[in-house]
Amino acid sequence: MTSQTEIEIKLEMAPAARDGVLAALGTEGLQRTRLQAVYVDTPGRLLARHRIALRLRREGPRWVQTLKAAGAHEMARLEHNVDLGEGDAEPAIDPQRHAGTPAGERLFAVLGDEVLAARYRTDIERRHREIVAGGARIELAFDEGHIAAGDARWPVCELELELLAGEPADLVAEAGRWIDRHGLWLDVRSKAERGERLASGQRQVPARRAGRLSLPRDLSAGGALRTVIAHCLQQVQANAAEVADGRYDDEHVHQLRVGLRRLRTALRFFGAGQPEVDPAWTEALAELFRRLGSARDRAALAEAFEAPLQAAGAPLAALPPAEGEAPQALLREPSATRLWLALQAFALSPEPVLAQPARPLALRRLQRWHHRLETAARHPAVQDDAARHRLRKRAKRLRYAAEFCAEWLRPRRLRRYLRRLAAVQAALGDCNDIATALPLYRDLAAHNPRAWFAVGWLTARQDHAVAAADAALHRLAATRTPWQDGDD
Repeated sequence: MTSQTEIEIKLEMAPAARDGVLAALGTEGLQRTRLQAVYVDTPGRLLARHRIALRLRREGPRWVQTLKAAGAHEMARLEHNVDLGEGDAEPAIDPQRHAGTPAGERLFAVLGDEVLAARYRTDIERRHREIVAGGARIELAFDEGHIAAGDARWPVCELELELLAGEPADLVAEAGRWIDRHGLWLDVRSKAERGERLASGQRQVPARRAGRLSLPRDLSAGGALRTVIAHCLQQVQANAAEVADGRYDDEHVHQLRVGLRRLRTALRFFGAGQPEVDPAWTEALAELFRRLGSARDRAALAEAFEAPLQAAGAPLAALPPAEGEAPQALLREPSATRLWLALQAFALSPEPVLAQPARPLALRRLQRWHHRLETAARHPAVQDDAARHRLRKRAKRLRYAAEFCAEWLRPRRLRRYLRRLAAVQAALGDCNDIATALPLYRDLAAHNPRAWFAVGWLTARQDHAVAAADAALHRLAATRTPWQDGDD
């Protein structure tokens, strides 16, 4: 019986990379194990909805019951295994075998008196061996087979690296060698998540939005940064996995880019002055954000203007599609996967011994960022399109930072403040969308005169959008900030 926090990295591969990965795995010390598992859940999918997986698996001749639950990080999960011995007959699954363990506590908190039944099965051939990399012991496991739910199948061909002993940084470094050599990419979706989708008939899941974050009041600045990075990576990596797999729509790309902006804000807000933070992370996040932008930005313009233009009787409302890089290819690039892993390894790393308290530092920075936004909004240059765009980015950063610090702020004031910040962001976003769309429609009108209707319509809206942005900024300036002293 073993209870632990499992730290592993799962890497997907193109079919052409399979033979090279197998050859690199080698034969020395290589073992082969057939893994046949059944996963159970309640009729209402309680376990799946709480990111819990309960399975019975035949590992060669032995039966093992395993419970897994989401941990604080995408690379780390709570796990408890119970060895049920050998035998031909399939044992019954009993949740009580996990009583008294962290994973078991998570299970019983949601299970109640619900009945469990089989949802899907897996049949995997695992080729695995242990290696020593740096100061770590790591298991390399090449899994090939399928997940089955009724007649539906999801093929599996992946490389897992599990940390058996040592530091996560050594696991990341070893994964990096496989990524660079074979063009592998990260996939945070477990076999249980994929099996649940198969059983539910879902080819595509909704894009992952940012979840709620709670930071303890006594956290250090380094601890806050690590916690916020881990939190942001949940949104980023979930959407990146869908995009890399090709099971995505515009909203997955949009939410991925939101997650990238939140990561950049976290590094800027909590990471300033911290020597462990690599400046290359911010540069890499900004570059990936930019490369993902063209197709998504054009889709956003279509959402904003095509329907209103059609309703207004425009003879030509649609813009030509943007040329840009395929998001799927971008998310399969080794540089993207190495970036996720570097940030995840940092989130798992120990805090400095002499650490500065996070809360007073964060409140000072919130006030400084708020003051800079107010000062920039009063500047005459705010009437310039580029200046309004910069102001919008400042408003976004301030909103994300305030959301990170929500547990440290006055709740009623925070709700009002965030509403007014969101209104500023939306109004400035309208200005930016019009400023972006106008030259595109003007270019289109140069060889298609029907586009002049859209040019006139957008021009008429521009003054109204600028006035709305100015009004939203004035309302924000009159709002008491949620970190100030005094009554609500």
